[in-house]
Amino acid sequence: MERRHFLIGSAVTWGAAASVFGAPSETVRIAAIGVGGRGRQNLSGFGKLPNVEVAAVCDVDQKHLDAGVEQVVKDGGKKPQGFTDYRRILDDKSIDAIFIAAPNHWHTLMAIQACQAGKDVYVEKPCSHNIFEAKQVVAAARKYNRIVQQGSQIRSSVAVQEAIRQMREGLIGDVYLGRGLCYKWRDTIGRKPPSPVPPGVDYDLWTGPAPKREFTMNRFHYNWHWFWDTGNGDLGNQGIHQVDIARWGLGVKYPMKVSAMGGHFMFDDDQETPNTLNCAFEFEDNGKRKLMEFEVRHWETHHEADIQERGNTNTIGAIFYGSKGYLAVDSYISYKSWLGKEQQPGPTGREGGDHYLNFIEAVRSRKRESLNAEIEEGAASTVLVHLANISYRIGRTVHFDSTTMTCIDDPEANRYLTREYRKPFVVPEQV
Repeated sequence: MERRHFLIGSAVTWGAAASVFGAPSETVRIAAIGVGGRGRQNLSGFGKLPNVEVAAVCDVDQKHLDAGVEQVVKDGGKKPQGFTDYRRILDDKSIDAIFIAAPNHWHTLMAIQACQAGKDVYVEKPCSHNIFEAKQVVAAARKYNRIVQQGSQIRSSVAVQEAIRQMREGLIGDVYLGRGLCYKWRDTIGRKPPSPVPPGVDYDLWTGPAPKREFTMNRFHYNWHWFWDTGNGDLGNQGIHQVDIARWGLGVKYPMKVSAMGGHFMFDDDQETPNTLNCAFEFEDNGKRKLMEFEVRHWETHHEADIQERGNTNTIGAIFYGSKGYLAVDSYISYKSWLGKEQQPGPTGREGGDHYLNFIEAVRSRKRESLNAEIEEGAASTVLVHLANISYRIGRTVHFDSTTMTCIDDPEANRYLTREYRKPFVVPEQV
């Protein structure tokens, strides 16, 4: 593997960036990295947009790759190029932007390298696997002046934007508490012994920055979420969406202290991350203390504030409490409010949005401020996920210094701010 793919010099980088900097051609050529379940949803989302061509598809699993190529054609697009090695895409100067739907442990390195190669980036949530990476992906977006969006699609919901605006205008008064709910049915993953790597899978490249482990199906497709090497538990899977909405609604950025407790309840299986978790975050906002709570629950649940996903038993959303009432945002495109001591029904709304279109419009305009989930916002919410997981793993409250992005006087907690990267897949300290 050539070193230039990982530490590209500034002269080379800016030469590449010049080819796509400014207004791109009428057709935006986008490449897909990772086309499993979420990746194929992204293929359809981008593929349906006018003057957007999905020009390349990449996946380390040949079956996923073939399915991704087939889907682009089925959706009415030209047959894209197919690659198993994402670096081929970085070398292609005709590609304007990429979307990343690889496992979490790959998000930051791929995003940084894409910025260095002069490409705009749509990176799935969470944008990083740890706090160090969250800093680095923002730094790369700024240094190379790229349009970088986190895949927090609820931010593009017209109704949710309206709910946030109404709270800012005082609908429920002084908002002091936000609660995020991630009550999502998750069955046991069982136990799977080591087994041969499936044909057509480049497992070394899939592993990338993470430690190389014996292959098991439980560490592979989707279940990688439940292992610390590659995922961040359901808090960093489904939960990051609601963490982001709760933080947005409260109007805060980084907490002063975080505490989380929970565990792996009910099931005896291979999962490492907690399937039940209670988190608390304390903020100071212009001299006022604000509190955010978050709960992950994996099994039977009730439905709070009329929050219920259609067609299943999940309760996924965020609830805000103020001096004049409370407001609930569901998992995607609607909100309801209740006002006064009598909890009279207040304003409601239901309307989605197009997060993919928002990204493409920013690629064309070069106005990062028009992004609904610009990478600095995405990274801030991602840091909350990591802090809660750190608190859970060390078994105590952590006190956070947002200036240094470290846990105060806590060497044990600070060991989780980054990881030891498997060479040559190293997230650079200087982007």
